[in-house]
Amino acid sequence: MPLDPSLNSLGFAKPPADTRVVVAMSGGVDSSVVAAMLAEEGYDVVGVTLQLYDHGAALAKKGACCAGRDIHDARRVAEEMGFPHYVLDYENTFREAVMDEFADSYLGGATPVPCIRCNERVKFKDLLETAKDLDADCMATGHYIQRMMGGDRAELHCAADPAKDQSYFLFSTTQDQLEYLRFPLGHHASKDETRALAVKYGLPVADKPDSQDICFVPNGDYAAVIQKLRPGAAVPGEIVDIDGNVLGQHKGVIHYTIGQRRGLGIGGLADPLYVVKLDVEAKQVVVGPKAMLATRRVPLQEINWIGGGRFLDKVEHQVAVKVRSTRPPVDAVLRPLSETEAEVELLVAEEGVSPGQACVFYDPDGSRVLGGGWIWRGH
Repeated sequence: MPLDPSLNSLGFAKPPADTRVVVAMSGGVDSSVVAAMLAEEGYDVVGVTLQLYDHGAALAKKGACCAGRDIHDARRVAEEMGFPHYVLDYENTFREAVMDEFADSYLGGATPVPCIRCNERVKFKDLLETAKDLDADCMATGHYIQRMMGGDRAELHCAADPAKDQSYFLFSTTQDQLEYLRFPLGHHASKDETRALAVKYGLPVADKPDSQDICFVPNGDYAAVIQKLRPGAAVPGEIVDIDGNVLGQHKGVIHYTIGQRRGLGIGGLADPLYVVKLDVEAKQVVVGPKAMLATRRVPLQEINWIGGGRFLDKVEHQVAVKVRSTRPPVDAVLRPLSETEAEVELLVAEEGVSPGQACVFYDPDGSRVLGGGWIWRGH
């Protein structure tokens, strides 16, 4: 909520009824509650749901966003709360901007995070432009992250509930996008509070389960999706140790990730071995002892900096970083190499730092998100 009493809850100096807000509705509980909350406050709400891939093929699955079931659920919420709702066909955009890169990254031995690319290239780009075309004052989403005003510009901060924080997936949000976006759930709501609000508003999605998977990988079987997108992608090859000794065979590099220990099919060894490198050109899965997974230097590209000032103004930035969405931030030194490239030095080595993952920067003394970049090569 803005501290200035002359501003409404979305930060505008006019009544809610004169403030148009486009709500990105996935059909899930979070975005549905945001839409209902804003509608109840009297805002001029317009709900928009993106059809991101062939929902005819996806109708039967549960727990994934943006499928036919979810479009139907979003529409029902809009009807219940009495605001207009539109479905936009973004299948081609989504395939080109998210799914194709996901497949190609895996084929290149990386471990991509398509949810970040979807926010960056679809939701916060094309959908945000659509919101502006609809003369909306802002666009709201159901993400658990906080937008706070710092002086004359908006800042991105972690959610109040650390268990639901989604800052890792939103690091590539630009300053211009941040000025236009709103995240009503990030300031106060835990998931239990959100579900209680859904019940209060009488929403048909109040007890709908959370999505656990990438929306176009409903059962977590990445390799099957990649083989569908890139037929013939799973080329067999050798599992080798760091000296090149052949220990076994694999059915395709796409079935493995850095740090993997289980399912290698090379039992009978005294010490457990882990995937330490994926050599796509040689079609080899390279395994080694756990100690080889530890790394302190992390090269980054495609830097997005929203930490105030120019990224290159400092030789070093003292930051905390996350190298995986499931890990807590750790202390690090961030050294800019150009506007878009940098190296992070971790104060304590981390295991399983993998190309294709994001490295997100945080204020080490607070909750502010300073930006991030993409990890782009091995150790």
